[in-house]
Amino acid sequence: MLEYDERTCLVRQILDRVGDKWTLNVIHHLADGQKRFMELQREIPGISQRMLTVTLRGLEEDGLVERTIHPVVPPRVDYELTPLGRTLLDTVCQLMDWTLAHLDDIEAARAAYAARENSLKRLSEHADPGPAQAPEISRRGPRSARA
Repeated sequence: MLEYDERTCLVRQILDRVGDKWTLNVIHHLADGQKRFMELQREIPGISQRMLTVTLRGLEEDGLVERTIHPVVPPRVDYELTPLGRTLLDTVCQLMDWTLAHLDDIEAARAAYAARENSLKRLSEHADPGPAQAPEISRRGPRSARA
């Protein structure tokens, strides 16, 4: 049996993998079945070829995705979720649906936060005139005392 610290580390590694934005997208897009690499790249906005490759390799390493290489010319490679990967579908789809349902709320909250931060920044810039100036004192006493 693994020590507690080792298990905690493994749990963190797995959560890092399955909680990654690209992993969530890949799993979500593989929900409908087998897809080729270029299909996935077209369907997932913003993912680079390298990031898709890294994500698919990691999912394959963890047993969540299966890669099938067909012996044809040109080579054809398909990816699909394994039975273990399919166990994540409900969770991933719920998370994606929640995100879409609350997208406007989150964007509004972000805008309000940015406005508050900008206001606070402007206030702090105007409120701090710098170090306080001590009254000028001569041998005859403070300037305000002389008249």
